[in-house]
Amino acid sequence: MAARTGFSPSLLKKIKSIKKVELHQHVDGSIPPKLAWKLMSKHGLRPVDTYKEMEDLLVLQDREEGSLLSYLDKFHYPLWITQFYDNIVTVVEAMAVEAYSEGVRVLELRYSPIIHTLAGLTIRQTISAALSGLNRAKKRVPIEAGLIVIAMRQHGPHIAKLLARQAVSEAYYLHDRSGVIGFDIAGAERGNPPKLFREAYAIARAGRLGLTAHVGEDEGPSRIWEAVDDLGVSRVGHGCSAVADRELMKRLARDRIAVECCLTSNYQTGAVKRGKEHPIFTFLEKGIPVAICTDNTTVSATSQVTENRLLADRITPELLQTIHRKAVSHSFIGLRNIDKPFRLG
Repeated sequence: MAARTGFSPSLLKKIKSIKKVELHQHVDGSIPPKLAWKLMSKHGLRPVDTYKEMEDLLVLQDREEGSLLSYLDKFHYPLWITQFYDNIVTVVEAMAVEAYSEGVRVLELRYSPIIHTLAGLTIRQTISAALSGLNRAKKRVPIEAGLIVIAMRQHGPHIAKLLARQAVSEAYYLHDRSGVIGFDIAGAERGNPPKLFREAYAIARAGRLGLTAHVGEDEGPSRIWEAVDDLGVSRVGHGCSAVADRELMKRLARDRIAVECCLTSNYQTGAVKRGKEHPIFTFLEKGIPVAICTDNTTVSATSQVTENRLLADRITPELLQTIHRKAVSHSFIGLRNIDKPFRLG
């Protein structure tokens, strides 16, 4: 599915003016390329000679589409610069301010702390750095923001439990400002079923964190059932394969389990084949809650405005705004205001 090329200025203006909710955006895959180039230059880490070459390394190219693993390879170079506390603060602040410029008023950033500890930072320090970045951004722009801690599947269940405990120790209710609001698993889906991470999710649940999981992106609907039944998630990341299971679709609708839909990313990874309709339309038809998300603004060369434009051939700006308003009730940030939920602007 391609974005419409003949947008009228008034329609584009409406899309830009929508107050948006971003529930699925990764730190590592969303560092603005020019900022990544600047920080690499600062540390003498340039792997190539020109910015254009660097941009090609950070942004998925057409020839690289069709595989989740190829997509994940794009996270290699950002890790060179996010091993330093100040750099983590800087990139998180930058992407939160950039999200605000796209109309985002509720932002949940995803972050795998352990992969930022390779140069000596502790897990707690990496989480603290990301939270500091969000808090700095909130001083510049009026945005609600929180952090979802990710455990990478390939690191195994024991590391996941360690991360769940650390996530709870930095939970939102222990902070006056931004805190950890949720827990997630991500990374290579095949060979790493959700049920292996039950204990980590039990820790996160006991610590009053919101629960989501990357699932149904590179595996079938059985893995989504596992995430729902074994992990107790209230949201699923991607969830594209759910449309193949009628009973699962009924379950998602009945229990109001929201699907974090990332259109551009899903086509790039092959979760949805080019030329096929994205599942978000079926989710909407079946009454399943959805959120319109970017996944990785840099890797996917996208933005909130771009993702909303992709839907605008079939969904009016008014309905797009309704989707975002409804997504607020599925935001884990709302947990801190459970007695008096915040509203979208």
